[in-house]
Amino acid sequence: MDKLVIQLLNESRERIYTRWMDEMERVRDEHRLQSITDRAYEETNQELFEIIYTHIEQNVHKPTDRMTEFAEHLMKIGWRLSYITQGLQNFRRIILAIILDANQSNEKVFAMYDEIDRWIDPIVNQLINESAKNWENTVSIQKVALQELSAPLIPVFENISVMPLIGTIDTERAKLIMENLLTGVIKHRSQVVLIDITGVPVVDTMVAHHIIQAAEAVRLVGAQCILVGIRPEIAQTIVNLGIDLGQFPTKSTLFKGMKSALELTKRQMIELE
Repeated sequence: MDKLVIQLLNESRERIYTRWMDEMERVRDEHRLQSITDRAYEETNQELFEIIYTHIEQNVHKPTDRMTEFAEHLMKIGWRLSYITQGLQNFRRIILAIILDANQSNEKVFAMYDEIDRWIDPIVNQLINESAKNWENTVSIQKVALQELSAPLIPVFENISVMPLIGTIDTERAKLIMENLLTGVIKHRSQVVLIDITGVPVVDTMVAHHIIQAAEAVRLVGAQCILVGIRPEIAQTIVNLGIDLGQFPTKSTLFKGMKSALELTKRQMIELE
């Protein structure tokens, strides 16, 4: 950064700090930070101000590790990145006012303000880009985790596994169900698989088609599928739609399905006195 700009900013540091803190107090309401104590908010603003001035002194045109860590920490505890970017924008406006107050020539004013722009804009842009990358990475990780949890095949007895389904089944999830079923049947050496649709709110033609496909795929790898969790309203819907589920057994509850699965594997439930 131009030495004249740095000199002017250092000479006006206290004035800039006072005006900047006043501006940042107004930012508090916009970013819903009323729950933050006055002391904590003031200390955070002081730290950000010091980071900005460190950038000035070092003539850095991108976020330093200190600013990046500061931004990541605030976002982890619920602050918005726009708090920092707006702080930089406020700093820009105050600097312009200070430069104008210095009675510099128009040519110098424009040159100095252009210098400030070329210093602040790359910092703002990189902070936003880094935040976007972190957000995309977080969403990607969460998506994978949800997919892994959305269609688990759980071995409950030797040769018997259960796949509980909860929520809406779309084409993408149906594909995941098929993959987990086939992989799990082979991995757990399942002879019987119970698909529990108790938590599926709606069973329409498309959902039924996906379930039938999954059951057929399980049969082709040498296991049998039992569909459980057929509630009365689901049964009525299946009948009204003319969906044929006669290719594999169906049971109203997981308990009844488990009893059938045990019988298919030559075992039975026995009540103990």
